[in-house]
Parts: sequence; structure tokens; C-alpha cells
Amino acid sequence: MATILDSVNQRTQLVGQNRLELLMFKLSGRQRYGINVFKVREVLPCPALTALPKRNKWVRGIAHIRGQTISVIDLSLATGGKPIADLESSFIIIAEYNRSVQGFLVNAVDRIININWESIMAPPKGTSGKQSYLTAVTEVDNELIEILDVEKVLEEISPSPTNISDRVSSEMVRRDLGERVILIADDSAVARNQVKRALENLGVKMHLVNNGREALDFLMQTADSCADSITEKVGLLISDIEMPEMDGYTLTAALKADPKLQKLHVILHTSLSGVFNQQMVKKVGADDFIAKFNPDELAESVQKWLHAD
Repeated sequence: MATILDSVNQRTQLVGQNRLELLMFKLSGRQRYGINVFKVREVLPCPALTALPKRNKWVRGIAHIRGQTISVIDLSLATGGKPIADLESSFIIIAEYNRSVQGFLVNAVDRIININWESIMAPPKGTSGKQSYLTAVTEVDNELIEILDVEKVLEEISPSPTNISDRVSSEMVRRDLGERVILIADDSAVARNQVKRALENLGVKMHLVNNGREALDFLMQTADSCADSITEKVGLLISDIEMPEMDGYTLTAALKADPKLQKLHVILHTSLSGVFNQQMVKKVGADDFIAKFNPDELAESVQKWLHAD
């Protein structure tokens, strides 16, 4: 499995070009799934797992890997499937989400593919059951590849607090925005609702969209009715980075290149982390970068940029 990830560091330079690479894997059946390589630290055969009392039923145990204790979540079980039976022939994908490192138990790892975000589509509407854990789908070799909403899995295991602290709340300066809204773009329903609940305490109006393309379309249509700048009707954009059709980097670059949109402040809010992302924030012209999910940090950033000149 080491050879699969040998060139990950070089290949993740594709981020910011509306492209990504997916590590494809299987759970308990023939269906293939994908995870963004940029979130993957390591892939290794499943080590011995230590069971914990009163653990969540989706957590198969903990593993001690390179001096770190990591919870191992059975992705098949967590998304409504059968538990992965043969641990000795299975693998763990070590990934970083929302400021924490998690191990995801999978049955098999396939390969890495290079794909354009425009080829990543939202899942069919009205999906339920196991399908409700999909955040996107794409097609590879005439086969549908399903991209799981890992943030939803993690939220169901360990819900994140969404209320801002009393300290931050007391320091907030609440100003009437009139008809202006905050635009929130994120393909994960869980993430959208987290942001919405956190900012409700600030008394702001919000408009939620599912991806970068929807955000850009909304802003361009809104700008047509503005005499000068989009900031007459939209106070701020909070955008995820990983989104179907158009990622957050490409969205931000498009805004900053458009005279009617370029004055809009942009906060990139993502489960991706690391120095590379902060370099990309500067490259595309975003105003701030907040790693998911800390309601105080998000509220303070919103307060800063919402009322910036």
C-alpha cells in the first residue's frame, strides 16, 4: 500500500486547478467509493485493534500507530452496511478530518484516480438509507463511484458543539445588515447546518448552497441587480474547499477576477488543513482560512470580515 501513496505530496499540487485525486476503496461489496487523497495520511493493513468498553458501535477499536492512539471506524457499518468481517485482510485509511486524525476500516483499496471537480456531481435527490451518506458521485470506467459524507459519519459518532461561547458572544458587535445575507457554500448538509447554527447567534441572514457552481451562479445573478458591488446584497462568503462541480479555490479565484464580485470577502472553511492550504488561500485571494469546526473561531472571523472596509 505504500506504493499507492508514494507520490501523494507531489500530486496534491493539483488542488487549486479544480482538480483532485481520489483514493478508491471498497467496503463490504463490489461498490467502489472515493476519498480525497489530500486528506489521507497513510494506508496500511489493519493492525491489531483494542476494543474499548462503551464505545460507539461503529468504532471497531483503537490502534496504536507511530506512537499515536487512533480510533478505527468501520465505514461499512457506519453507512448502514454489514460490518467488515475479515480484519486480517482489510486496510485502514488514516485520514485527517476536522482537526483530528481518524482511522477508517475498509475491505480493500483500489487505486488513485485523477479527476476534474466538474465531473463530481451531487447525489440524486431523495436518497435515503445507506445512500443518504453520499456527498457526491462520479463515473470511472463506466462505473458509478460514490463519495461518502465522512463529516456526517463523524458528527453522528461525536457531535461537534455549534454554540459560540459566552465570551465570544459578549464581544460581538451586532450591526443591522439590512437585506444583506451571508452566503454559505458546502456540499455537506452537516457542515452547512453547523455553520448555520453557529451564526444564528449573531442574528444574521444566511443563504445556503450546495457547491461552488451554485454559489457563483447566485452571486452573478445577484450582482446584476446591484448598482455598484455585490456587497450591497451579500455581506460575506463562507465556502468549503472540496465541492462538486467547482471547488472553493476555483470559486474564490473567479470572484476576485470579476470587477462586480471582487470586493466580496471570502472565508474558506474546510476540513482540509496544513501549510499548503494557507499558501493556496493567499494565491487565490481569499481573506481567511478556518479549519472545521470551531464555532468561536468562525464567529470571530465572520465578525472581522463582515464589517471590514
